[in-house]
Amino acid sequence: MRRALVILMVLATAVCYGQNPVYTLQDCLQEGIENNYSIKIQRNRQIVSDNNATIGNAGFLPSLSAQGRYSGNSQDTDTKLRDTRQIVEENGIFNQTIDAGVDLNWTIFEGFNVVSTYRKLQELKSQGELNTRIALENLIADITAEYYNYIQQKIRLKNLRYAVALSKERLRIVEQRYRIGNFSGLDYQQARVDFNSDSSKFMKQQETLKSSAIVLNELLAREDLDKTITVADTAITVDKFIELNDIMDSMMDNNASLLLAKSQSSVSELEYKITSSQSYPYLRMNAGYGYTKNTYNKGQNLYRGTLGADFGLTLGVNIFDGNNARRLRRNAKLNIENTRLEQAGTEQALKADLFNIWHAYENNLQILELEKDNLVTAKLNHEIAKERYMLGDLSGIEMREAQKSLLDAEERLLSASYNTKLCEISLLLISGRVQEYLQ
Repeated sequence: MRRALVILMVLATAVCYGQNPVYTLQDCLQEGIENNYSIKIQRNRQIVSDNNATIGNAGFLPSLSAQGRYSGNSQDTDTKLRDTRQIVEENGIFNQTIDAGVDLNWTIFEGFNVVSTYRKLQELKSQGELNTRIALENLIADITAEYYNYIQQKIRLKNLRYAVALSKERLRIVEQRYRIGNFSGLDYQQARVDFNSDSSKFMKQQETLKSSAIVLNELLAREDLDKTITVADTAITVDKFIELNDIMDSMMDNNASLLLAKSQSSVSELEYKITSSQSYPYLRMNAGYGYTKNTYNKGQNLYRGTLGADFGLTLGVNIFDGNNARRLRRNAKLNIENTRLEQAGTEQALKADLFNIWHAYENNLQILELEKDNLVTAKLNHEIAKERYMLGDLSGIEMREAQKSLLDAEERLLSASYNTKLCEISLLLISGRVQEYLQ
């Protein structure tokens, strides 16, 4: 019978795992990148930028159109002849005209406007790619942070479950000794209060863990936001060997926001060239080929048809436009200056953020090592207190303090681990290396 129960438990566990697959961080990242709504929207915007970056949209190619037209008129006329003074009336004169042809228009030169416009479209295409990269990197950072937050909440739940077990065991001991008169009613009531308090914290932590799972499911764009998540990692591991110089160099070369600011400076310079092109001469060509047929109801000719081509070149220059071109050039120069200032401001802000994150990272690494030592000491003190408590050499309040010290040490270590992990994620994000979590 016992063997059968063991087999049933194993099978139940297998079924449970079958229903709830285990997710690594990379699994979550891949699912989020594939399904997240913000990423899908940004990718569509990038496609729009790609579609716009064509030679045709820039104006390199001529425009070619075809058209056909039919018209007719019906007229009644009366004519008084000069010689005979006779009045000649003609009613229902119906004439028809049919036109068909193709027209070509092409701007051959317009002060380098076309070339500059094409280069601008290419820069906007690059900006679309950078905006997609920014959205992707932010999503990776958010998912990674929430993945480890979920682990943090699971560990916290485990610690609180252990606290409940300790309080339950203490309550059992106090209850037994209270009944035989070794402990007072105050000790018994205090043990019950502590047990209920720990149980309440445990129940609240279950809610917190569930909330973290909902946030993670939302980032992964899952339909069932309330779905339970089983993660592969059981601890928060941090990279203790990040170098400041490496992060700084990588940020200056690869940070997407900084690259976007540099691209915007290039766009402003190209917009100035586009504006300046209005001062140059322009050369345009037009050509056409068509057929026209006129049909006459009265007169000597029954119909007349023409077939042929026409073409022309237009050379011109804008002499005076009310100083609008000058105004636009001055504004474009100011825009160049502003984008350069924005680039410098972005670079300075990124450096400030980097130094702040780096100092927090270094500080948390030190705190992490201290809390590891504190936890070892707290565990040892708790074991000693437990032995003394069992011997009746320690009060319930003192035992509770030892238990609380242990739980506080576990909590501080957990918080230090997660805070250090957040610093690590932020450093990789600002350096443009956050996609390393996909590996």
